[in-house]
This record gives sequence, C-alpha cells and structure tokens, in this order.
Amino acid sequence: MQSEPWLLSGFGDEIDPDPHLQCAVLQALGARHVEVRSAWGVNIVELSEAQLVELKAVLDARGMAVSAIASPIGKVSVELPVAHELARLDRAIVAAEVLGAQYIRIFSFYYDGAPEAVRDAVLERMRALAARAEQAGVVLLHENEKEIFGDTPDRVLDLIQSVDSPALRVAWDAANFVQVGVRPFREAYEMLRPYLDYVQVKDALLADGTVVPAGEGDGELPETVRALRDSGYQGFVSLEPHLADAFALGGFSGPAAFGVAGRAFAKVLADEGVVSA
Repeated sequence: MQSEPWLLSGFGDEIDPDPHLQCAVLQALGARHVEVRSAWGVNIVELSEAQLVELKAVLDARGMAVSAIASPIGKVSVELPVAHELARLDRAIVAAEVLGAQYIRIFSFYYDGAPEAVRDAVLERMRALAARAEQAGVVLLHENEKEIFGDTPDRVLDLIQSVDSPALRVAWDAANFVQVGVRPFREAYEMLRPYLDYVQVKDALLADGTVVPAGEGDGELPETVRALRDSGYQGFVSLEPHLADAFALGGFSGPAAFGVAGRAFAKVLADEGVVSA
C-alpha cells in the first residue's frame, strides 16, 4: 500500500532551454519539481551565482522546487586529477544551496582498458567527492551511465559499498542498464535497492539500445515500479526521456516528445496503483 505520493520531476532542459517553458510543460504533466542540468543553454556548474538567483526566482514564481542538481561531475576521464572534479562539485554545491536541492547527480569516470585497472583511481575520486558532499550536507546520486566505471550492477554495488558514505547513493536508470546488456529488474534491482534513493525514468530496447517511452522497452519498468511500491519507496521519479537526441552531457526531447514520455510513465504508474505529485 502506497503511503505517500511519489515526487514527479523531470530534466527541464530536455524540454527547452527556457526555464519558464520547462516549468509549464512539467506542471502540465502534474510535476511540482524540476531536475536542473542546464538553464538558458548553460550547464548547471557553469551558471553564475547571479544566474542561479535568477533561476531560483523563476522557479519560485512558478511554484516549482528542485529535485536534484544534474551535474556532469564524473563524466570525464579518470586520468584527470582529483581536484578537477572537486572544483566542479564545489560549484554544484553552490547551485544546490541557492536552488534548495538536497541531491547532486554524479558519474564514476570514463576510462581506457580494463575496469579493474582503474578501480583504485575511481574509488580515490569517489571517496573525495563523497567526503566533500558530507561536509556540505548534500547527497551525491551515482547514475549508472554506460561506458563509465559504474555502468554494471556489480560495479555500482562495489562503488557504493567501498566508499561507504551516507553521502553517496544510487540513482536508478533502467535504460542505461539496458544499453550495457543488463536486464534491470532481474539482474540489478535486488542488489541495489538498499542504496536506491532516486529514479531516472527512461526505457530502452536490448536489441539496439534505442531509447523509447517508459514501459515500451526492456527496462522492466512495471516490475521495478511494483517492487518499489511494495518496498515503501517515497522518493523522486525524474523523467529523462532522450527521445529526440542524446549526447555526451545529456539529451533532448522537446515539449511534444517530453509529453509523450510523461504520459507513458503516468500509465505505468497508474497500472501499478502508484500516485505521483
């Protein structure tokens, strides 16, 4: 039995660069939160403090809150020094403070060669990031992006357990798991559920990795939603459709395709008796 509505959010910049339009489309889908990756075409870690204040004013005027800072931290080579991403995390922390967000999404580094060869370097950087987040009172959400160290369930689990910090948790992305050949619910859910604080909503086909609306691919979203419901999940579900384009630092859908994605996920929730707000 669901006790509280799940909190619907979405990547505003998948709709349009303009935060006003981002809010309008999200609110039309029933969301009261936005996940901020960029605004006015500027990445969240590059926005000036004045721009952050302006963005906060736009969101406040629309009655919208921020579910997470969708930073690009960790979407770089593991060969870069630790200080490189700590500096960007500091900017993401400022954004979180100005926008009133608890969560900052991160990744676990691109690399060449075997993952075992870079494990120590990845863990060194992830521990440093988590320590900085603990000091700032924010929580880092590791997203299982393809081609980073933590792109498979076993390596995500290794990261979370090895860093062992309350400031490092899991952002679940079913489509990304599908794109590395993983059946998300059957092969990842049980091992990662104890650390799962946030859900990125997109789906994909195992055959070729094509991203499709929620419930239309091999991401096992109905099974996952049902299990989350039964486990008492009460967190965010954030639409990240990638239906028109995907690129290194994000994706784009446009207002119409974003609406398609939102309505598809609403049907998955309704079929499982889950209410969102």
